[in-house]
Amino acid sequence: MIYSALLILTMIIAAVAACWLKDLLNVVIACAAVSLIASLLFYLLQAPDVAMAEAAIGAGLTTAIFVLAIRRTGRYEE
Repeated sequence: MIYSALLILTMIIAAVAACWLKDLLNVVIACAAVSLIASLLFYLLQAPDVAMAEAAIGAGLTTAIFVLAIRRTGRYEE
């Protein structure tokens, strides 16, 4: 119970940070953290298949695509 509460609090902090940050690469990293914490929560809720899919697609593939897109465009918000 305590682990879940700490993970949820950390997830909320990372989500708020993603909304307020100006550097797009930092925003992508914060979103990846939210996705990774969500996968940990799914694992704690005894859904390992959903946790693996969230970690692979949400934290891995989506983050890689966003980083590649940022490399081709501007990194900082104007």
